[in-house]
Parts: sequence; C-alpha cells; structure tokens
Amino acid sequence: MADRYIIGTCPKCGYTEAYGDQCEKCGSTLSPTELINPRSALTGETPILKKTSHWYLPLDKHEKWLRVWLDTGYLDGVEVHEPPTWKNHVLGQCKSWLDGGLQPRAMTRDLDWGVDVPKSVPHSEGKKLYVWMDAPIGYISATKQWAEDNKKDWKLYWQNKDTELIHFIGKDNIVFHCLIFPAILKAHGQFILPRNVPANQFMNLEGKKISTSRGWAVWVHEYLEDFPGDEDALRYYLIKNMPEQKDSEFTWKGFQDANDNELVGNLANFVNRVMVLVNKYYKGKVPKVDEDVEIIGSYGNLMPSFIDSELMELFDKVYEMCNCVWEHDFRGGLTWLMNISTWGNQILQSNEPWKKIETEKETVKVTLNLCVQICAALSIAMRPFLPFTSDRLRSMLNLPPIKDHRELVEVQNKLAGGKYLVKAGHIIGEAEHLFSRIPDEKIREQIDKLTQAMEQQQAEIAAQNGTKVNISFDDFSKCDIRTGTVVSAEAVPKANKLLKLGIQIGPELRTVVSGIAEHYKAEEIVGQKVSVLVNLEPRTIKGVESQGMILMAEDAAGKLGFVSPPENWPDGFVIK
Repeated sequence: MADRYIIGTCPKCGYTEAYGDQCEKCGSTLSPTELINPRSALTGETPILKKTSHWYLPLDKHEKWLRVWLDTGYLDGVEVHEPPTWKNHVLGQCKSWLDGGLQPRAMTRDLDWGVDVPKSVPHSEGKKLYVWMDAPIGYISATKQWAEDNKKDWKLYWQNKDTELIHFIGKDNIVFHCLIFPAILKAHGQFILPRNVPANQFMNLEGKKISTSRGWAVWVHEYLEDFPGDEDALRYYLIKNMPEQKDSEFTWKGFQDANDNELVGNLANFVNRVMVLVNKYYKGKVPKVDEDVEIIGSYGNLMPSFIDSELMELFDKVYEMCNCVWEHDFRGGLTWLMNISTWGNQILQSNEPWKKIETEKETVKVTLNLCVQICAALSIAMRPFLPFTSDRLRSMLNLPPIKDHRELVEVQNKLAGGKYLVKAGHIIGEAEHLFSRIPDEKIREQIDKLTQAMEQQQAEIAAQNGTKVNISFDDFSKCDIRTGTVVSAEAVPKANKLLKLGIQIGPELRTVVSGIAEHYKAEEIVGQKVSVLVNLEPRTIKGVESQGMILMAEDAAGKLGFVSPPENWPDGFVIK
C-alpha cells in the first residue's frame, strides 16, 4: 500500500489520524511501521507487514554538509543562501530531522501504479519510484520541455550559479525540498540548490481541514462560475489570510467582509472618488500644480513642498511593499499596498477638494494631482497581488498595462527623484467601480453548497466502501426511483471518470453526470435502460448541473454494471 493509505496514531504527538509517511499535526516524518494501531484508510483493517527489497538514498552520508548549508548558507565554502531569510518553522523542522540523525530512506515502492524503476537496474521488475524521488526531478524535466518548446536553454534555470531556485510549498513537504531533493542535486554535482523554501502552514476552511476527498473544499472553477470577474477578490483574501507563519482560516463571511470593507470601502472608493473629481473639475485632464502651495498632509499638518514631502512618502510606501515581496512576505506586502490606498483616502478627506474648488483652486489642483500619482502607483504596486484590477486601473488612467516586475523598480526610481508618474495635462478615462459588494445571499449559497458537497461525497465514499447504515421504511420511501433510457452520452472535459448523460424519463429529459467513464465508453451506452434516483438534490459537477443519479451495481473486482429494468420497459415508471 502507498504510505498515505495507512493511518494510525503518531508516536511523537499522539495524533490519531497521522499518515504512514508524515503526521500533519506535528510535522514529523514517519515510516508506516512507526504508527501506533495502524489501519488501512480504504478498508479500516490492520495492514500486514511483508518482506521486500528496496533501493535507498543514503541520507546519512549527506548529513554533515546539509547541516552546514542550512545553518550558514554556505556550500563548499561558497554562500548560496541567507539563513536569516528562511522561516523559523522551515529551519526548525529540518533541524529536528538532523538532530535526530538522518537515516537512509527508501526510494522505491511495491505498487501497481507510478513511475517504473529503470529496467537497467537489476531486479527492478515491479518496483516504482517513491513519489518524492520522482516528483522534484519532474521540475527539471518540465523545464527542459518548456525550454525546448520555447527555444530556451534549460541549463540557465538549473545549472547557472546566478539563478535562484525557490520552492513555494506547504509545511508537509518541507523536508523533501530542504533535505531529500538537495541531497539528490548535490549528489549529481551539476545543479544549483534552493536559495529559499518559504513554506506555508495550512489554511483551514470554515473551521475544518480542507479535504478534497471529503468534499470540504472550494473549487476554483466553480468559484469563477459563481463570481464571474471577481478573480482578484479571491486572490486578495487568500493572500491576506496566507498561512505564512501559522495555520489560518478561510471563511466565506471573512471573504465577504474583506471584499466589502477593504476592496470596496477603501481601494475602489479612493480610486473612484479621484477619477470622478478629476473628470468633474478638469474634464479628465490631470491639473498642473504650483509646488509651493500648501496642502494638508497625511498626519494632518500643512505640507508646503509637494515634491519633497508627499511624493517621498509615496516612495517610502512603495519601497516597503516591494521589499516585502522580494522577501516572500506577501501578507506584509499586501498590507503596504492597502496602506497606500488608506493614505490616499486620508489626503483626499483632509483637503476636501469638493468644498474648496471655488475658494482654494490651487490647493485642489495639488490635492488631485497627488491623488492621481497615488492611483498610478497603486496600479503598478497592485500588479503582484491583483493583476486583473491592475489592468483595469491602468486602462482607466489611460496608461499602458504593466509588462513585468521591472516597472516596480522604475516607479521607485521616479518617486525617489521627485518625478511625477503621470504628467500634468494627461487625459484620464471615465470612472469605474473596481470592486462591488457581495450580497449576503451569495455567501449563504456558498456555505450551503459546501455542506451539501461534503454530505454527498461522504455518501459516495460510504457506498464505494460498502458501508451501510440502517434506515427506516419511511426514509426509503422518500427516494423517487424511476425507469429511464440513455439517449445521449459524452465525456465531461477535464474529468477522466465522468460522463454527461441525457436520460429520457417519461416525457422529461434529464442531465445526469455519472462517474462511469472508466467502465463504459459514451457511444456504447446510448439506448441503455437505467434506473434513476430523480429526487436527488441537483449538484453542479465540473460546470454541469447533475439532476439525479443512475443506480449501478459493483462486483468484487470493482467493475460497474447497470441496474436496469427489462429491455422493453417504458420510461418514467416508478421503481418500488
């Protein structure tokens, strides 16, 4: 069995749901034989231990240099990374392994699926490569394929000492990227090692651990269908809640609050007010300013020199945001981004140009010119976090879209030199709302959808494992099962197991998504008589609404067969 199909109690922390290769609670890496009371995740039975032969990576021989490399950043006397920039929990997990003494680790498995051990290795028949031997090597082969397709040199990415290799992963994969993969690269001798591994902790969902197998997850393609055009709202909340140092929580209510209060109430509100006022007072033309006119600064004090004060403060904020991005502190970078917007709102609110347009015209010009500069800085600074919004804001400002990160550096240089990002006389476009509030009912729909998906997934798993619970006759009588005929069938895109079926049930034609594609081809089941549970709650699967469930029987080998009425039986009749 694969290590992950063996579950038991962790010998280190007592967690009862630890996997055979790692405890996700304390982070300890384990062997299945170390688990207390091990059981199969598929059947619940106790696994049987058998003797076999494996090939091992001699990690113990790499312990000395790995320790020096992680502690100091030096490899063979050359600095290859900066230890202070690594996260504490990453170094801590690695050092716990090293302090316990590295042991040889099996790099093969006895499985009927996976990547074969090369046949050139004697006695390798039936052996598969351990996933964490093969998967990181896939990073290199994927680069080679991309380079071949795009006429690039793959060696520049993996064998050039000036290239930085950075792994963005979860905490359960730290040791594989910080110890095992580096040992393989170093043993080869021609590849660079990671400069940083900014691993995140876990993000939970509505108080529970995310689990795709249990249906407790948010699927991105479904989010895009339910919230069209709101890609950046999700990106914002995920970055804001990124578990960079400790576990975090995704809640739909928190998502709504962040969107409504921060993206709408702060960022979008500031941009909209600036765009509306410039269009209203100056017909969209950025006003020319007298740089000696006083305006109220962000701390409520009068600032007589526009260039020497507010532009430099804008430079400081963009500089701090960029530093956070380079150091992989994305939450910190996002905070600085929103600080720029908050600061712009303060400048606007303190100077109240809508009240001074007739009496202090020069002050209004300086205020709105500065606010346009802030909008332009935001349009570039938000690019790493909110790329779609960046494009929209650049379009509103009649500025070209951002091409790459070097433009962030150009912005810093311009502001540091007291230069404007948008020249006086530039014509901006019409105001648009960058973000909109999310109605309460949409949030309730998502919470209900999440609960229903988990319940259905658990029911399907129970059915697959043959586990049943007693129900009353009244419960069974609630099931409306009817005869039907498959009149159309086609594969569901990007889903190897699913077929989209059109089923005639009396006068009604229903769409049912069924996981039988591994057992039947679409063209061979048209005309098949079926039994359909028609009052099952509709569910969207891979973008298709499924309006029922066909009944199937499963034999001892896992082969599925149709539970069907007699061949000439009419459609739409009740099965009792």
